[in-house]
Amino acid sequence: MAIIETTKLNLFYGKKQALYNVSLQFPQKQVISLIGPSGCGKSTFLRTLNRMNDLIPNVRTEGSIQVKELDVMSARTDMVDLRQRVGMVFQQPNPFPFSIYDNVAYGPRLHGMTNKWELDQIVQESLMKASLWEEVSDRMHTSALGLSGGQQQRLCIARVLAVKPEIILMDEPTAALDPISTAKIEDLIVELKEKYTILIVTHNMQQASRISDRTAFFLNGRVVEYADTKTIFLNPVEKETQDYISGRFG
Repeated sequence: MAIIETTKLNLFYGKKQALYNVSLQFPQKQVISLIGPSGCGKSTFLRTLNRMNDLIPNVRTEGSIQVKELDVMSARTDMVDLRQRVGMVFQQPNPFPFSIYDNVAYGPRLHGMTNKWELDQIVQESLMKASLWEEVSDRMHTSALGLSGGQQQRLCIARVLAVKPEIILMDEPTAALDPISTAKIEDLIVELKEKYTILIVTHNMQQASRISDRTAFFLNGRVVEYADTKTIFLNPVEKETQDYISGRFG
């Protein structure tokens, strides 16, 4: 069963069209990679799913996006509720200039939680899910800005997990990290798919082949091919997909 479905999705930055009739379905509890050359629309598409593009002036979107029963494009959609259900992790780790504890507690507090015992439980559980608890449990009230880049990114993932999302969007989450930190994030993504649907934009073909169940190849704002990852990498249908996977362009 699809947890996300987009139908004839078009997006315009002013007069420039960036997405063309994107119709995709994403199943629950899988990792889906979005691949393609720079400027092909994959990050733009990712940001439509929790309406982050609304923050950009002169953006216009057509078509429909469903997250289960929720009509994402409806004017009545509550943005706080949508972004709680569809969380986002960005390319550059962006911890708040607060303590480690307050970073993770931020979302639950925003949603009205004040009970300290409950907050303590959520913070610990979220950090454990993000494979960070053992590294930071003895310095919860020190600044998050003192963490390494890889730890900061896992903290940002814990911050998303703390508000109990159903879907996690990741826009090149390891692009700014070293190989050891990248491996930890990849292992974490594979663990998290047991409970969450994860969409990841990546330029790293090896990463896409390692961690994703399905892959969508974008080119010039269109979806050229979408299939299980093994098919995309070993037996693609479209010549453009073959050319990109084999490194002929991109």
